[in-house]
Amino acid sequence: MALEEKERIIIPDENGEEHLFEVLFTFDVDQTGDSYIAVVPTEQKDEEEVEVFAFRYEEKDQEDDLTLYQIESDEEWEIVEEMLNTLADEQDE
Repeated sequence: MALEEKERIIIPDENGEEHLFEVLFTFDVDQTGDSYIAVVPTEQKDEEEVEVFAFRYEEKDQEDDLTLYQIESDEEWEIVEEMLNTLADEQDE
């Protein structure tokens, strides 16, 4: 059985230092037309407690180029948390 290769992206921090993240999932919200991405740092992926980062994103003209935006509103966080909880429940089954 082949393991599915996880998608990875590099995200620079506020100091311009680049960090490698593994993509957990992406999803679109039909009501707003916004797209979201949830990622975990690759160095944490095998730990029991991982820190999940989520961003709203827009795809650029080039296929692999994304613009990430910090999620600032409570409404957006609730949408992302709901999706995370749904995925966690599915994995526990």
